[in-house]
Amino acid sequence: MIVKDRCLDIYHALLASRLPMKLLGIEFAPFLLPLKRRFQTFCMFIWFMQFLLLGPTIVIITTYLLFTKYYWITILLYSWTWYDRQTPQRGGRRSDYFRSLSVFKGLADYFPMRLHKSEDLDPSKNYVAGFHPHGIFAVGAFTNFASEATGFKKLFPGIRSSLLTLRGQFFFPIYRDYIMLSGACDVSKESVNYLLNDQGKGNMVVIVVGGAIEMLEAHPDQYTVHLKTRKGFIKKALETGSQLVPIYSFGETDMFNQVPNPKGSKLRWLQTKLKVVNGYPLTPFYGRGIFNYTFGIVPHRKSINTVVGKPIDVEKTENPSQEAIDSLHDVYCKALQTLFDDYKTKFGISENKYLAVN
Repeated sequence: MIVKDRCLDIYHALLASRLPMKLLGIEFAPFLLPLKRRFQTFCMFIWFMQFLLLGPTIVIITTYLLFTKYYWITILLYSWTWYDRQTPQRGGRRSDYFRSLSVFKGLADYFPMRLHKSEDLDPSKNYVAGFHPHGIFAVGAFTNFASEATGFKKLFPGIRSSLLTLRGQFFFPIYRDYIMLSGACDVSKESVNYLLNDQGKGNMVVIVVGGAIEMLEAHPDQYTVHLKTRKGFIKKALETGSQLVPIYSFGETDMFNQVPNPKGSKLRWLQTKLKVVNGYPLTPFYGRGIFNYTFGIVPHRKSINTVVGKPIDVEKTENPSQEAIDSLHDVYCKALQTLFDDYKTKFGISENKYLAVN
């Protein structure tokens, strides 16, 4: 009888260890969790930390080395960066092996993140895809289009995706070479022209159209994109004769919470000014921790569903007029709103919610 009672105590203790525990208002993760979930959290944390800290850390280390006997390492690294400066504008240095690493699959499964298509894409054509919204860190853009974590090649056979990002990302030694392995390239005109004119057919450049300013709108249950004045990608589609593809990532703004910053507030004013100065707004955000669900810098486990919309036919125009650009831009905006309305209820958004285009 004593042995039986002891076994029951152990059994109940194990059950309790699989349930969240609250202490001083903090909800801690269960002690016993499947190893698979631990691995997913590890992948998410590793990706997040390298995205946030790898570039600045390399700058700090190389600056320190300048004042030591290993100064030559810094000279070599920055010499290579200068010598190789055009590669991000010339298709980068992608690696299919790197894009297929299990760490990216773990990253996608953490949320989980899924990629959906509205219809097939023709490999005999090129595409300019607009990704919306940016969210805090555009995790959906990287995971879906700079890796094979969600099966892009299987969904769109014959299409090669290239995520375009800010040129400043390629100024950091080592970090630049790391992100180029994912197929990421510079978002400059030269880069877009090379990918869509000199690389044959079956290429899709993915541009996070709203940019960093959309970080300020990245609140849960808020659906706002900055698009009205973003027309450069429309012009490039016309100049290269590439089809336009709207992409919306449902759940992208649910990963984190951030301090309330309504328009007209002092915080929003400060954030906007900082965006002008350094390219990124100050965005005080928080998620969960590795071992707790209450606070931290790890994203919440929220389902992310990224939908690739129907392509919009574009007739090649070498010198498009402003009228032609504006007209196609209107078509694109309507297609994006239609995409949002068609899929919102499938992914848990109420029927009375609408996409605001600023």
